[in-house]
Amino acid sequence: MLLRTVALTKQFDRHLAIDAVNLEIRQGEVYGLIGPNGAGKTTLLRLLALADEPTSGSIFLGDDRLRYGANAPQQKRRLGFLPDDYPLYDDLTVRDYLDYVARLYRLKNPERSHRIQEVLALVQLESKQGALINTLSRGMRQRLSLAQSVLHQPSLLLMDEPVSGLDPLARSQFRTIVKQLQAEGMTIVISSHILSDLEDFCSSVGIMEQGRLVESAVLSELYDRLSCQHLIISVVSNVERLAQFLGRHSSISQIENGPQPNTLRALFTGTTLERSELLRSAIALEIPITDFHVTQENLESIFLKMDYQRTA
Repeated sequence: MLLRTVALTKQFDRHLAIDAVNLEIRQGEVYGLIGPNGAGKTTLLRLLALADEPTSGSIFLGDDRLRYGANAPQQKRRLGFLPDDYPLYDDLTVRDYLDYVARLYRLKNPERSHRIQEVLALVQLESKQGALINTLSRGMRQRLSLAQSVLHQPSLLLMDEPVSGLDPLARSQFRTIVKQLQAEGMTIVISSHILSDLEDFCSSVGIMEQGRLVESAVLSELYDRLSCQHLIISVVSNVERLAQFLGRHSSISQIENGPQPNTLRALFTGTTLERSELLRSAIALEIPITDFHVTQENLESIFLKMDYQRTA
């Protein structure tokens, strides 16, 4: 367990922004924080980054309890933080800016120069290292912000809405970088409203609502528990025989015509093994199948379903 919080709470006057959050994140995970605006995602990330002090509760990074005050600078070197719309110095070049940040982290040459080249390659800005920051596109600026947050090789990287406002190409480039950091073993906590981006690389997700962590689960387990699977089967002919065959299986329901001729769509509630057995049985009965695949609800659908269930 790399990160753990115990009854973490943050109150602003009469507003309870974070309400006794107990969060556990394992080493090497990419953990996605989702929830509506005002749910407390940004406040939680700022607490984890030691940018704000909690009203009560504790944060543990490994075996160390994170503290404010005299010990904070040393502990902050283990953290990387990319807040929403991170400010940059427009009158510096890309390389000079990274050199400035590296000096703040007290990196010495030749390590400093080597590490700067590494992160420039990571964020695909090697060709822009001599350019002034004010000439960069929004996507490039965001990648530079990410570069400064991992320059010191933190144990934990915290990112708040990193793809907000980026075009599809820039979001794709950013996802590629995050996947590379994940492959290198970095532990990442990332919040986003763009749930399709999170489900592409997150291993676990947490759902926040009114300052509370209402769900925290491994993403695959969340899919197994809450996602509906629709089985799409096409045959050469005699779709009525296929319908009769499907109707005899307890894991099949809501059989209806599919989008193409001689195609049926059905709600499937079985396991992967049961799905395999279903296909084997159909082939044994010489049902002339031309297509057999499953579509599954995405993370956005699951989130909306859970939100409806909580408010119903």
